[in-house]
Amino acid sequence: MNLRHCLTAPVALLLALAAGGLHAQARTAPGEGPFKHVPRPTTAAISAADAMTRVYVLADDSMMGREAGTRGGAMGTDYIARELQRLGLEPAGDNGTYFQAIPLVRRGVDPASALTVGGAALTLWTDFVPLPALGGAFTYHPEFRSAGAPAVYGGRLGDANVISPEAAAGKFVVFSAPLGQNGQPTYQFWTQGSLARYQQAAGVAIAVLDLTPAGVVGFFRQEQYAMADPAARPLPAPPGFIVTSAVAERVLGAPLAGLAVGAAGAASVGGSSRFADQPTEAPARNVVAVLRGGDPRLRGEYVAIGSHNDHDGVSPQAVDHDSLLAFNRVLRPQGADQLPDSVTPDKAARFRAELDRLRALRQPRRDSVFNGADDDASGVVGMLEIAEAFVRAPQRPRRSVLFVWHTAEEKGLLGSRYYGDHPTVPRDAIVAQLNIDMIGRGKAGDLEGGGDAYLQLVGSRRLSTELGNLVEEVNRTKGSGFTFDYSMDADNHPQNIYCRSDHYNYARWGIPVTFFTTGGHSDYHMLTDEPQYIDFPKLARVSQFIHDVAEAIANRDARLVVDKPKPNPDGPCQQ
Repeated sequence: MNLRHCLTAPVALLLALAAGGLHAQARTAPGEGPFKHVPRPTTAAISAADAMTRVYVLADDSMMGREAGTRGGAMGTDYIARELQRLGLEPAGDNGTYFQAIPLVRRGVDPASALTVGGAALTLWTDFVPLPALGGAFTYHPEFRSAGAPAVYGGRLGDANVISPEAAAGKFVVFSAPLGQNGQPTYQFWTQGSLARYQQAAGVAIAVLDLTPAGVVGFFRQEQYAMADPAARPLPAPPGFIVTSAVAERVLGAPLAGLAVGAAGAASVGGSSRFADQPTEAPARNVVAVLRGGDPRLRGEYVAIGSHNDHDGVSPQAVDHDSLLAFNRVLRPQGADQLPDSVTPDKAARFRAELDRLRALRQPRRDSVFNGADDDASGVVGMLEIAEAFVRAPQRPRRSVLFVWHTAEEKGLLGSRYYGDHPTVPRDAIVAQLNIDMIGRGKAGDLEGGGDAYLQLVGSRRLSTELGNLVEEVNRTKGSGFTFDYSMDADNHPQNIYCRSDHYNYARWGIPVTFFTTGGHSDYHMLTDEPQYIDFPKLARVSQFIHDVAEAIANRDARLVVDKPKPNPDGPCQQ
């Protein structure tokens, strides 16, 4: 599931509390699988044994975290394609292959970028930082080029009283940084979608005290992954910058605190700033295959099943695996989806006890690979199990089944976005899309209410009431035995799950979707998301259920009715 990962655990605390002697023989803890597993031949039936074989291959350290655009990502997609060829599915990618390459690039600030205030040069990374398209996911970066635009104060972002787009046109607008929940200026301003209103401005700048807190410069100096799709519609946004308060005062001629909105600046702002693209280490590829339907009248329609093949690669910082495992279990039970709890004496003691339990079983192990066993090797493998079951079945479904393993989901749903814009089958012929992202956990220890029957559904009635009803009916008639949790599907849910996985790039075109997941846990987007923590019987049961839902859709006489409003395919997603 998409989330820009960051390893935010207090590493110093972990290392201090984790210090201790090594224990002789490494053993697994109760409830864990083996650290390694010897692959076995797979069978036609969807089974825990087959799922285990495949997850241990795909989420092995040798795959280097399967980051899109890297050698590890290419290795992961090669594995999927080999499995599809072995099963005999029809390639549906580019030029008769299983692969659809997406134009992923590494995008960073051109080091020649320069700004001037009244003709005097500023220093890149010290006085100013160029911003990617505000409100976007590093998808489009307007170039700033001006001999000297007049400056104006725009007010504080987030306030009701800010400059109008008309008054900002053609000017370089300086804003005060928005205030966070604590009433202090926040650096989370690049998510302020309201700046898209100022696309007619020559440029915008957000003034902060300095550029050192929260790794601001370090973050923006890193190259980000983006799409260089010439067919993509650029996001409306002005060229953007972060500047220091000292620079803002030079531009405006006075401290910001005493300025009225719309106050004219004291100096013009000029220069040239742009973002430059570099090729990725390896191609970023969707993997696409088709199982042709058995009904000549309906085989031109498709039931799409999807997951994402990428994860987060390799961390530049290795940490002690079990220290991180214990820390997150005690202080961050939803992994990267939450900030760590405060380290109280009670929680420090619980962390120490959990780590001591693990230390008694095995030696410390340094870890730097984001294996992504649940996110989303579980979904990739679930799809391979479903594909093999369909291929080996005595009778094919009436409609065709389209399998797409999307790349770059972790970069902002880029692979599914590209497939939605450039489908390899007629888009209007896709009758539904079933998305699988994280189906290998969901126990009571993973999240509240979890258990063998627990399954989250998102989006199943947002476009088609019939699809939501069909999913419920299959659960009843097939005796699948799942208890559905729809809480994450609530409108305006703070986690915004409907917009955070690949199904949305089908829904935005009016294709009914259902997102299947067993939910978050303490290893989410962590180095500890490894195969030994996967519940393989649960993974197999969920995969069988999704297979049965896909088969039911494929065998209907009529395609599902879309009875809800379709979104604007180019508009923002709002759950």
